[in-house]
Amino acid sequence: MKNKNFAKAYIITVDMGYGHQRAVYPLTELAEGGIINANNYAGIPKKDQRSWEGGRKVYEKISRLKHLPLIGDLIFNIMDYFQRIEPFYPIRDLSKATVQLKTIYSMIKKGWGKDLVEKLSKKPLPVITSFFTVAYFFEEHGYKENIYLICCDADVSRAWAPLYPEKSKIKYLVPNRRVKNRLKLYGVKENNIFITGFPLPKENIGGHELKILRKSVGERIVHLDPKGLYRKKYKKTINDFLGKEYCKKDSCAHVLTITFAVGGAGAQREIGAEILFSLKDKILSGEIKLNLIAGIKNDVYLYYQNKIKEFGLFGKTNGNIEILYAETKKDYFQKFNKILLKTDILWTKPSELSFYAGLGLPIIIAPTVGSQEEFNKEWLISIGAGVEQQDPRYVNEWLADWLDSGWLAEAAMNGFLNAPHKGAYHMEEVVLKGKRSEIEDIHLL
Repeated sequence: MKNKNFAKAYIITVDMGYGHQRAVYPLTELAEGGIINANNYAGIPKKDQRSWEGGRKVYEKISRLKHLPLIGDLIFNIMDYFQRIEPFYPIRDLSKATVQLKTIYSMIKKGWGKDLVEKLSKKPLPVITSFFTVAYFFEEHGYKENIYLICCDADVSRAWAPLYPEKSKIKYLVPNRRVKNRLKLYGVKENNIFITGFPLPKENIGGHELKILRKSVGERIVHLDPKGLYRKKYKKTINDFLGKEYCKKDSCAHVLTITFAVGGAGAQREIGAEILFSLKDKILSGEIKLNLIAGIKNDVYLYYQNKIKEFGLFGKTNGNIEILYAETKKDYFQKFNKILLKTDILWTKPSELSFYAGLGLPIIIAPTVGSQEEFNKEWLISIGAGVEQQDPRYVNEWLADWLDSGWLAEAAMNGFLNAPHKGAYHMEEVVLKGKRSEIEDIHLL
């Protein structure tokens, strides 16, 4: 198919956790008719909806059960086994389809997804989706325009490549070189893979000149390096890549701020409570602000509210504790991205938020949930942007050491320098303008 120029595309995701929707949020302005959720759009056939609902409910329930002794881990590990990513080495042919993939295609051949494809075929535009099953819908049901699939992790399982990858026309928008090389092992043609980087929110970047991003990182470096050790040692690097005007002590208008984010299923909320208890004296003294991210989970919001009262902090923190809760994921993403502008440390499990290291955010890595997060963790550590958490009950002690050493300032700069931050812009150029726009060679992937 010849390249064409388009003003819009169909942006399609699934309402399942946060990852797939977070990946397309930065592309909102490209979306013809708004972002479409393939599993709950207006007019979806009940049969299709049932096919989606079963998988989503099972995943969220198992994720919530994982913390239970013995039985929780056992159940989760069984599910995770079927989604596992094989070791990359030795390099070999990994194109053989899995049972999971064959099951998906069997359901598609029976009509799953055909209604959505037929609706959008009335006005063909490029399709960008963040979920592999949706891409297979469009290919199998004969969609006539280009189909693009955003990969949401630092490595991907066989499920992300089609049943017969060597014959497929699906094009991939991938976050790093590892995913490109992995897809090639699965049999995907190299010219169908574009290394764009993960799409980060434009409101945190400020265009190709990175004005907003540079300002945020500059303020962050000052907070994360209170003794000036990192800034003294790497002064030239900071000036060259950030600019002298963006790393001044008197430009910082907020206290050291930590943001702790739970996953879409509400897992790991207990870690947030342990952080809150350990840091309560520093919060009361105004040394630290703590953002607890409840997302759209009202039960998580109420849990944190109760912990604030239980720890004797209610009404005493002068705004240095904030719980972020929103009714919708769109509102949540908007509020979360705004909070990140004044966040110095992002503490989270290594989900798709691992790629937010590209915003110059040092990541304190909470325990993984699922095999794909193990690969995300490896990627974060390999580029020097993430550090595994120590015991959160004693964060008041080890965090002070990390700050005094300048380690977290170094992690922030490593993320800014080594992880892509222009993914959304590259995707626009690939999809709408037909360009082979890819990340700069300076990024370590």
